[in-house]
Amino acid sequence: MRTIAALLELSAVWAILAAASPFGVEAAETAPRPDREIAYKRVGDVELRLHAFEPEGHRASDRRPAIVFFFGGGWVGGSPSQFYPQAAHLASRGMLAFCAEYRVASRHETTPFDCVRDGKSAIRWVRAHAAELGADPARIAAGGGSAGGHVAAAAAAVPGLEEEGEDRGVSPRPDALVLFNPVYDNGPDGWGHAKVKDRWREISPLHNIREGMPPAIVFLGTQDRLIPVETARRFQARMREVGSRSELVLFEGAGHGFFNHGRGDGSAYRDTVRAMDRFLESLGYLASDAAAEAQDDTGDAILWDPSAPVPTAAETPLLRGVRFSTIQKREP
Repeated sequence: MRTIAALLELSAVWAILAAASPFGVEAAETAPRPDREIAYKRVGDVELRLHAFEPEGHRASDRRPAIVFFFGGGWVGGSPSQFYPQAAHLASRGMLAFCAEYRVASRHETTPFDCVRDGKSAIRWVRAHAAELGADPARIAAGGGSAGGHVAAAAAAVPGLEEEGEDRGVSPRPDALVLFNPVYDNGPDGWGHAKVKDRWREISPLHNIREGMPPAIVFLGTQDRLIPVETARRFQARMREVGSRSELVLFEGAGHGFFNHGRGDGSAYRDTVRAMDRFLESLGYLASDAAAEAQDDTGDAILWDPSAPVPTAAETPLLRGVRFSTIQKREP
């Protein structure tokens, strides 16, 4: 049984690594590139960098909202380039965007606990150096996909797991979350439990939600074989129970990694970016884009909508009174 479970997990890891790869060969040649790379941490002989995307004309004297993205890959592999398209887009709209390197098992023989430590270090470093980066230390979001979504969510929810020697007077907690099919349940029935085992309560975002959690938006496909929709609904319900804003956007029929640039006809990438923009606009991280709002009214998808129908108690008792929305293609 253990062998079968191990094989199933290995198969899932390969699926995650494939889902985390956003570019084909041709697309990679024209992919956006960061403006610079900045070292934020050294562990032994390993230097970790932030791949920075800056708005045109950006100056250190600016005070812009920022976001730190963490790549997916099952805590095993992956690349910061996964979120280059989203980062470049947000920079074009006036935000500072960073795609963070963090240690993973295939390259550094690390565990998910080390991944979370690196994630917290990255957010703390950006906040500590906000003045020289031109960032607003009170508006630093975290985003990520799959295991990277776990790193971002854990930085917000999980106490501890901080690197020794860092300035604890600077918070590593993000001020907002933008999560793409995140791994946020590490419990016995959640994905990745075998990697954390009896320490799962230390690292599972779903089981560490507390008052003061930052506002979050989550994107998930209804056919994701790794992250069940019910897990997303439980996360949203628990967030709202502690008084935090939590938006869930479901994509009908989509699987794991659906949101990546270069997938399918590109509509899921565009739709998630549009909904991400609306969410960040509502927080004051982005200026309102009237042209984009008009496109939302006439586009191919129904985007995040706080007035979406309320699920019945029969669908899920946890969600009584909790609103969510599903993106579906409109009929021509």
